[in-house]
Amino acid sequence: MNAGDMALQRSFPTVMMPRREPVAPMLAAGERLLIGENGVFIEIDLPWLSVVRRIAAYTVPTAIPYGKVVESTVLRCGPVPPGLVGQFADLARLAHPMETGAWIVWSTTRKQFRLAPVVVLSQSTGSLIYGRPQLGPDEVRIVDCHSHGGHPAYFSTTDNEDDRHDVKFALVVGNCGSNVPSMALRLCAKGIFEDVERVPSTWYAAVMRRAAA
Repeated sequence: MNAGDMALQRSFPTVMMPRREPVAPMLAAGERLLIGENGVFIEIDLPWLSVVRRIAAYTVPTAIPYGKVVESTVLRCGPVPPGLVGQFADLARLAHPMETGAWIVWSTTRKQFRLAPVVVLSQSTGSLIYGRPQLGPDEVRIVDCHSHGGHPAYFSTTDNEDDRHDVKFALVVGNCGSNVPSMALRLCAKGIFEDVERVPSTWYAAVMRRAAA
């Protein structure tokens, strides 16, 4: 095998799921494929998140002699502080009717969250172009936030393309001129988009308290 393919397979290996014992954990942060009797799964292992999701099923009833893979989600960083969502809502109101953005980041050493506004390069009532915020060497992005100005919160086709390669939560805050902004939240995991049907009530409480102030 040539050197390029060997390096690629080391960075993104494929593991056959054992039948009689747990699969060996990943030795470092990264991604791998798990081949099981019930399909092909991607495992993403990061300091702040562990995710296992099925990405393919078999189309013929071939007997696969491997173990069963179970989907899972472990949020290692813990819950996002609602106050930071409220802080972003404040930024969204100040920018209204223009769009704006920020990241909620987490320090892997200090185990603390903070809001990091993006560097706005261009903004309008329907678009936002920005540069990534300055992060510390131990900080990772947890939630990618952007606002929709006076429009409702939803994920556009542009959002889908922008998020396709990322591992993060994405939050949209819409109706920013309202006392009760709309919100849309989803998990993005290498092309997998999972909408959170109910945004945490504590997030809405934080936003509404700030709206009434």
